[in-house]
Amino acid sequence: MVPQRSVRRARRETSRALAGFIVTWDVDSGNPLQCTRVRRFIFGHTVSTNGKTYHYSGFVEHAGVRYLGQSVVFVDRERLDPLREFLRANGVEHVISEAAMGRILSN
Repeated sequence: MVPQRSVRRARRETSRALAGFIVTWDVDSGNPLQCTRVRRFIFGHTVSTNGKTYHYSGFVEHAGVRYLGQSVVFVDRERLDPLREFLRANGVEHVISEAAMGRILSN
């Protein structure tokens, strides 16, 4: 069985303990512009133009960020403000909780 995208993303994470914050948000599904902006910011996107492909990395690809599940990420202190500012600027409701995570164990 091929691992799903979220499992593959989690396995790529570095295996170290982190102190930081769990951030969860709720986009307005009736607002396609907000949904698109959040999806592109969090996961990045790829554009192909004139035979060239450009990849714009998403927030979850940065060090200090772990994708936990739908609309939930863990971020270290350094990455918290950029995420918070993006969510506020785009009118996205969100909650921030202080947390710590252990290292990733391989199976």
